[in-house]
Amino acid sequence: MKYIWLIPLLPGAGAAINGLIGIRSFSRKTAGVVACTMMTAALALSLFAFWQLLGLPSESRAFDVVIAQWIPSIPLMTQHGVGGLQIPWGFRLDPLSGLMILVVTGIGTLIHVYSTAYMAEEPRGGVARFFCYLNLFCFFMLMLVLGNNFLVMFVGWEGVGLCSYLLIGYWYEKKSASDAGKKAFITNRIGDWGFVLGVFLIYYMFGTFDFRAVQNAAATMTVETTHFGVLSFICLFLFVGATGKSAQIPLYVWLPDAMEGPTPVSALIHAATMVTAGVYMVGRNAVLFSHAPMVMQIVAIVGVLTAFMAASIGLVQYDIKRVLAYSTVSQLGYMFTAMGVGAFSAGAFHLMTHAFFKALLFLGSGSVIHAMAGEQDMRHMGGLKKYMPVTFATMFIGTLAIAGIPPLSGFFSKDEILFRAFINNKAIWVIAVATALMTAFYMFRLVSMTFLGAYRGPEWEGAGAAHGHADPAHASGHDAHGHAAPDDHGHGHGHGAWHGPHESPTPMTFPLMALAVGAVVAGFFGIPAALNGPNTIEHFLEPSFTAQAVAGGEGHAAAPAAEAEHEAEPHVSRGVELGLMGFSVLIAAAGIGLARKFYVTSPEISQGLAEQWAGPHKLLSNKYYVDELYNATVISGTLASGRGLWSFDRNVVDGAVNGTGWLTVISAWFSGLTDSTVVDGVVNLVGRVCEEGSYWFRRLQTGLVQNYALLMVFGVFAFVTIYLFVR
Repeated sequence: MKYIWLIPLLPGAGAAINGLIGIRSFSRKTAGVVACTMMTAALALSLFAFWQLLGLPSESRAFDVVIAQWIPSIPLMTQHGVGGLQIPWGFRLDPLSGLMILVVTGIGTLIHVYSTAYMAEEPRGGVARFFCYLNLFCFFMLMLVLGNNFLVMFVGWEGVGLCSYLLIGYWYEKKSASDAGKKAFITNRIGDWGFVLGVFLIYYMFGTFDFRAVQNAAATMTVETTHFGVLSFICLFLFVGATGKSAQIPLYVWLPDAMEGPTPVSALIHAATMVTAGVYMVGRNAVLFSHAPMVMQIVAIVGVLTAFMAASIGLVQYDIKRVLAYSTVSQLGYMFTAMGVGAFSAGAFHLMTHAFFKALLFLGSGSVIHAMAGEQDMRHMGGLKKYMPVTFATMFIGTLAIAGIPPLSGFFSKDEILFRAFINNKAIWVIAVATALMTAFYMFRLVSMTFLGAYRGPEWEGAGAAHGHADPAHASGHDAHGHAAPDDHGHGHGHGAWHGPHESPTPMTFPLMALAVGAVVAGFFGIPAALNGPNTIEHFLEPSFTAQAVAGGEGHAAAPAAEAEHEAEPHVSRGVELGLMGFSVLIAAAGIGLARKFYVTSPEISQGLAEQWAGPHKLLSNKYYVDELYNATVISGTLASGRGLWSFDRNVVDGAVNGTGWLTVISAWFSGLTDSTVVDGVVNLVGRVCEEGSYWFRRLQTGLVQNYALLMVFGVFAFVTIYLFVR
């Protein structure tokens, strides 16, 4: 376990190799091999480290590795006075981070393998760039989940935000893709503002960024049940950061637009990495949140409302990837609901099972898009089951798993969340059950519109014989609906001359089959006690949600958050739990049955309902007009304030500067005029007076004695005259 630092380093090295060398020199195959090899090696190391972790006693399953001293001791103020901020670059392996590295490296490796075929039509340099971004994404995600303090986590936190921008906007020449990348980046920065404030408050409060030290210190503090204190503000700020990364109300709007990236990117972001970062962060700080019950209530409410809202939008979407995107937002809402009601293990368990079936569904949708030469509208599909049997079978398994049909993985994790919600807050449970009904409905709707019924897509040469009818649209290059037939201009799935839907190649179907196996068996790690199961994963993860300092056998349990939650829960009989379990299965079956009725046996019903309820249908189709509301308020307000500031800068600030300049010019002109007329005039006048005076004075100097004598006589005469008059 002392080599756990190699786990993030390996994909980081792959990113460096492809980024520095591969873009210029590697073939498509070589770039893919380098990226996949690094991810496979990281997976092997993760499995080995996890195996070693399992070999430790349950109370000692934690291991810290410090690579180097990152930030030396710096004096910084805390509530107890000036403290020494000293940050090591360290990693921590415990049950929670161990689960996360298996999810990231395992599913990440399958997505890398899938990408080698999916991106085969991209330019050579573009493939190397794509795999560089994928490896870099996994590097930062592993850094996030393995970091043993908030600042190392923050490096990974910001890194996955950067990589999401690069991957979503991979086709940067496409405006919608570049806009989606910027939208994701900016929205996440808003959430990160809250995360940073929470981290600052943590250091001020506890004088450390170390997760274990913060948990131990928080466990000794009073639970803030009657007031909104510092711990509550810390948790609220951290949750703001989580809403950005994990796409919760009100910062969920970036995630559906992230579908503009290649499908493997959607699978990586939505299933195993970035969107789970917020859930992981809340779970990592379970002790803090357990001491802020009012914030936990906020987390549960926001989570269940997000789940309900996103599920309702998914009911009427026609883009296959967009349906899955809103499904991801909804399932993340379930995870936060679990965290909010104190079921931290259930939330982490659903994170794991969701990673399997959602990666499966996204990669399956990519297989469909690949087969349909870029078509994503489910209205132009149908009947693909006979052309794509492997894709259909695996996606059907993923659909049953997410719907909560036993014994697939989604049943166990979702049922645990519903059960904990029921005993904690009945209103939240009702909304969560309604969401489960909608989830089953829209997911089977997706399968029905894509794989079942009649084929509704564009025709191809020879299709008439295959379908038993002529091909009236083929000559014009359009299908029967007037839509242009697929061509080879799609990114990442070009076909040249399209010969109709077909099964994807082995590098794409193998990850689908592997993920399908995971979607089936992953739930068996959480069989609840009501079904006579050991609920292995809950007991395994519980030490990560406590304040127990267990590394090297140190410390003691300071007040385990999980135990406190269990003590606070009301007792529910096994019969009630089994009844709730059966009810959730009935709800899932009802959703599937309704979808089959509306979209397979009687599709006219769905059309009639859409016309009858045109207002609500339009509201859902336009996603509650949230984007329009943001455009009209936040975005327009920001742009208007920007224009106002620019106008103020141009008219006031620049006006003041320019006015000062003109005033200086005018005053200089007046100064010059005064100098040339007044000052120079006075000087010239004095000179002229002196000149004229000297002329007349010079005329008196004749040089004749008789003239001087005459003047003297006149002078004497004048003097005597004045004297006589004065006297």
